[in-house]
Amino acid sequence: MGRMVELVAADGFRLSAYRAEPAGAQRGGVVVVQEIFGVNSHIKLVCDGFAADGYLAVAPALFDRVRRGVDLGYAPDDIAAGKELKAATSTDGALMDIAAAQAAVAGAGKSGIVGYCWGGYVAWMAAARLPGLACAVAYYGGGMIEAIGEQPQCPVLMHFGEQDQMIPVSGVERLRAAHPAHQVFLYTANHGFNCDQRGSFNAEAAALARKRTREFFRTRIG
Repeated sequence: MGRMVELVAADGFRLSAYRAEPAGAQRGGVVVVQEIFGVNSHIKLVCDGFAADGYLAVAPALFDRVRRGVDLGYAPDDIAAGKELKAATSTDGALMDIAAAQAAVAGAGKSGIVGYCWGGYVAWMAAARLPGLACAVAYYGGGMIEAIGEQPQCPVLMHFGEQDQMIPVSGVERLRAAHPAHQVFLYTANHGFNCDQRGSFNAEAAALARKRTREFFRTRIG
């Protein structure tokens, strides 16, 4: 359904992105933010899913500033490689590339952002630091607890797994208490529960989170 395109960030950097367009009328735009595994087959399918919902979906390749063409799986070596790439990628650089993706979907109408794993953290930071977003959705965003002091400028919906050892429930509850205006949901699931290519995939939790995300976008984007 989608294709790879090129975006240009505010500093002139050119990065690749996956762009999926709806078959009919556009409801708005959605920026999809990758996990630490790059714009891989899973992220492309996520974009295709939002396009099927009627949104112009764009997933910028946030690792292009470090290494181009990153497309990792979920084996231990892939996880190690993804962590190294994430560590080498600055939040400021990632937000510039997110802004380029925002510009790419602007013609579709209102736009939101959704991110997974590290992308959930990036979506949280974008909600706080980038203007123009109608809403943001963060799935088990690693780093969000440490960035609890950020103040989102738009409504945020958050999904976390109760069994996630990387993001303890106590931290999620602190986040909820610090930001009562935003929605936080906990699922009987582990980290990465939305990805059907990972061993931690939880079909029931993924379906419920997807339903809530769709309703959130329909209310705030169109």
